[in-house]
Amino acid sequence: MITANPLEIEGIYFTAVTVELPKTNLLVISNDIGYIMCAALDVDLFNDALADRGVIAGRARGVKTIDQLLHAPLEKVTDASKEAYGWEPGMTGKEALMKLA
Repeated sequence: MITANPLEIEGIYFTAVTVELPKTNLLVISNDIGYIMCAALDVDLFNDALADRGVIAGRARGVKTIDQLLHAPLEKVTDASKEAYGWEPGMTGKEALMKLA
């Protein structure tokens, strides 16, 4: 099953998407600037082969719900998100998303 819901964080709206897959879930929270997601995101690909795209993204490992994704520390973030929005590994998903506001 795939669900997509609006998600309000401190007056800012994002889209929360959950894709239920066998033995795992794919989780994404996004807006028109960037996104965070579960460990399925290949941050290294965006930093290396696709660096010219300037993708604003970060990933958290071991999360199973949208709420966990918001509160987990980001394990990796793209170089573009560091440069443009000050994201750093270790900040929570919510902290990172609020920098996009």
